[in-house]
Amino acid sequence: MTAALVALNARTFSSLRKHRNYRLFFSGQVISLSGTWMQNVALAWLVVELTRSPVAIGVLAFCRFIPFTIFGLLSGVVADRTDNRRLVMGTQTASMVVSISLAVLVLSGAASLWLVYLLAALGGTALVFDAPGRHGLTFQMVGREELPNAVALNASLFNASRVVGPAIAGVVIATVGVGPCFVLNALSFFAVLAGLACMRRSELFPLVPAETAAPSVLGSVREGLGFVRRSRPVRLVLGITAVVSTVGFNFHVLVPVLAADTLHAGPRTFGILSACFGLGALGGALLTASLGRASWKSLVLGAGGFSLTLLVLAPQGTVLASALLLFATGVCFTLWTSNSQSILQLTAPDHLRGRVLSLYLFAFAGLAPLGGLLAGWLAAVGGTELAFLVAGVTGLVMTAYTAAELRRGGLPAARA
Repeated sequence: MTAALVALNARTFSSLRKHRNYRLFFSGQVISLSGTWMQNVALAWLVVELTRSPVAIGVLAFCRFIPFTIFGLLSGVVADRTDNRRLVMGTQTASMVVSISLAVLVLSGAASLWLVYLLAALGGTALVFDAPGRHGLTFQMVGREELPNAVALNASLFNASRVVGPAIAGVVIATVGVGPCFVLNALSFFAVLAGLACMRRSELFPLVPAETAAPSVLGSVREGLGFVRRSRPVRLVLGITAVVSTVGFNFHVLVPVLAADTLHAGPRTFGILSACFGLGALGGALLTASLGRASWKSLVLGAGGFSLTLLVLAPQGTVLASALLLFATGVCFTLWTSNSQSILQLTAPDHLRGRVLSLYLFAFAGLAPLGGLLAGWLAAVGGTELAFLVAGVTGLVMTAYTAAELRRGGLPAARA
């Protein structure tokens, strides 16, 4: 039994054991991501303090996500034409500047709603260019064999931070206000920048360059779209991602409404429900990391389980049932998204990986403004019961279609 646990632990953290560069990156992210989640909470609370309007919170979410819609395709071209390590250093520095600006505005008493919205949009823009570069850098740090494990570990870190960061933010805001949250987040970027600066370039896995000269920016976008059009596995991953995430992953809209209107509870219950999803997502990430490989079966099981739990959540009226189902939803969510990312990275050639990842991020987050409006309208018409019902049914239909395509076409293995 002990030997089995040791072997499981070794598989779960294999990328960290084997690759110094990834250890440096992961260590910096431990600090930086917690700061990022602190800022997310503080930003929303700042808008509440300035307006006392739920509509203003919706506009804040729109400002944060609209850069994915506008720049999603362009960010992949930039990632494919730029050294990933330098790109991530640049985007992380830009995000730090946004945090410093927010801190100065709040601590000086000069914060206004339009400036907060502007900085939120600038922060979202930095993030949309950071994401494909960061995913591409993960591939270079660990290589093909360890990529699924590293993607899952990245997800585990992200979801652990979404539990820890808001908890710290709550204490800081209650004690000294929102301003120090932005200061702490700005300082946290030094950890990841130091890790990136200390990496050994000689230990990064080399990328296979394109056989032909790089086309224009528009031509590069067309080249990426052409690869997607010709690659059935990539089309399936992007299709299920676009549908299930747009209709189903609108928790920033639905969970507050679930807590306040459906369960008739307060902010404490909202925090518990959010934490349950985050803990489930963390558990799903560690499970995926222990498997050590990406598979279509895990992707379909994750997406189907995610949709099924939303369907079961629809009629619930108790905090306990909602919390348990959100935990299960979190497990399935990470199982689905981690395998999706790994399959795309392993399928795409090196010179197109950034563009394929940017299309994934566009499918996942670029349609979020539309999905948020849909979720809000459904909740207004029929409460969270209708919104979760539509999300669950739509997700199950798309998952069934994907499973049928897999059975019919016999897709290749997800790893080389």
